[in-house]
Parts: sequence; C-alpha cells; structure tokens
Amino acid sequence: MPLSTLLSQYIVRRPQRIALLQHIAEQGSITRAAKSAGLSYKAAWDAIDELNNLAQKPLVERSVGGKGGGGAKLSSEGERILRLYQKLQALQAQVLEAAEEASDLNLLGRLMLRTSARNQLHGKVQTIEAQGRNDLIRLELAEGLSLDAQITHDSTVRLALEPGSEVFALIKAGWLDLLAVETPATPGHNDLTGVIEEILDAEDGPSEVRIGLPTGQTLCALAEPLDLRARGLGVDKPVRVQFAPSNVLLGTQL
Repeated sequence: MPLSTLLSQYIVRRPQRIALLQHIAEQGSITRAAKSAGLSYKAAWDAIDELNNLAQKPLVERSVGGKGGGGAKLSSEGERILRLYQKLQALQAQVLEAAEEASDLNLLGRLMLRTSARNQLHGKVQTIEAQGRNDLIRLELAEGLSLDAQITHDSTVRLALEPGSEVFALIKAGWLDLLAVETPATPGHNDLTGVIEEILDAEDGPSEVRIGLPTGQTLCALAEPLDLRARGLGVDKPVRVQFAPSNVLLGTQL
C-alpha cells in the first residue's frame, strides 16, 4: 500500500493513532506520549504495533522498561512519515473546506476497511498455486518474511489477485498457536519464530501475548497461562508461532 494511502486512512479513521508519532518525537516515552495523545498506555502500544506492521520498515524504535515506562523514538523512516503526515494534515483541511456536506465525509468513512482481526500485515502476492477449488497464495511481507493463505479460487478472482498484487493478511489472535522453539513444525502450517515481548494477563480468560518478529513487526496471540507455563514460554523467551493457511484472511483496497 502506498504510504500516502496508509496515512490518509489513519487521518480519517484514527487521527489520534497517527498523531502519536508526533507525541513520541516530542516526549521520548510511551507513557508520556500516550498521555499527551489522549490514549491509554495499551492503546499506544497497539497503535505502534499496527503502524510498524503496516509499514515496510518500523516507524518507532522502542525499549521496554525505560525511563517513564519505556523509551521510544522515531526511526528515520518514522521521521519521514511524520513529515508526510503533517503535509496530509494541511491537505485534509482543504478537503474539509471543499466537502459540500457532512454526508460526503460519512461516505468516505464507510469506505475505509475496519476489521476485528488483531493481526493485520501488509504484503505482496508472490505465487498462486491451484489446489482444486482453492488456491494457495504465497505472500511476501516486510524484510522477505513470507506466509501462505488458502482461499477459494472464486475469492482469488473476485480480489483480482496476481503476482505483485498488494494485500492485507488478517489473522485473529485466537488462531495463533504458541509453541516452544524446539517443537517440530506442523507440515503445511505457517511457521514463524519470534520473541515474547509482553504477556497481559486477564482476570478471566486467556492472556494476550505480544510476539516481536525479526522484521520489527508484532503479532498478538491469545493463550491460557497454564499452557504458557507448561511450554516454558514467558517474557523475553523465543517462541514458535504456527497457524494454518486457511486461517489467513486476505483483503485488498477498493
């Protein structure tokens, strides 16, 4: 996705999240930047994860547990995107002046993609392999990372997918299996490795687990605390993330 399109969607849908870049640049701390932006600490982390996942290169560099609840600064790419965001803000003001009525802006809002999937990764189609009525779509993500998605051939046609097409891979947090790195890979499954960055326990139900990938992207998974302990998984521990290609949903821009 062109970065200008990515940012324009955030301006319409989530202005506080993209503006968080400005607050991070000014505050140098996740906690202080979240407060300045009017976001909760968790919402700030979610925003950073989403921005880093959708961009080709991480926009925010961070360190857990630093002064003020975790240090953070913009990468060189983040600084470039912040300048672009500031230019788009000026363009937004012109668009608002040109809109004939409020319904014009409501229409734009309805056309923007919104999804409940916690994991949203941007990639390009590498190959399409026919498998009966289904197609196996190999995607290239940031830094050469790849994953497979299995969708019906009708969906491939409807989305007009071909090698080089830009898509979103959507994966619900509950569809990710977290395993010890020494656990054998499941044949035919997507198999990624990363490091557990944070575990957020819930009062009742599974814990939310944030996994940092070597690319700088972050995945969010759900896991029962007992299962995590039984598998020797904890914060700063390496982890194997597996999920079936049939559990990867694909989306494209209109």
